[in-house]
Amino acid sequence: QVQLVESGGGLGQAGGSLRLSCTASLRVFRNNAMGWFRRSPGKEREFIAAISWSGESVWYADSVKGRFTVSRDNAKRTGYLQMNNLKPEDTAIYYCAASRRRSGNNWSEVTWDYWGQGTQVTVSS
Repeated sequence: QVQLVESGGGLGQAGGSLRLSCTASLRVFRNNAMGWFRRSPGKEREFIAAISWSGESVWYADSVKGRFTVSRDNAKRTGYLQMNNLKPEDTAIYYCAASRRRSGNNWSEVTWDYWGQGTQVTVSS
């Protein structure tokens, strides 16, 4: 069983930056694709970024493309979501997830098998 723990959330300002981390409990993380999701109040969960096991393949939702960067350090069993040029509409609970798959040709079809507990990000204007 892979356990994921997010950290790095908190309060940010519009135009500012925050970096989220997601640390996995087991070494198998290095073989798993990782995704980032968020849920804003009153909205459905949104899939915002993904990265393959090697880091060679990444994907972003249009809502964060050009502002957010996903990366990973398999030696540390940790994934990252660098969030720049924050906007108030980025306010949400952010979740990381891992898949048993290494990558996805169509990221929307990837099943996410393990989830973190979520971390709150609040962006003030």
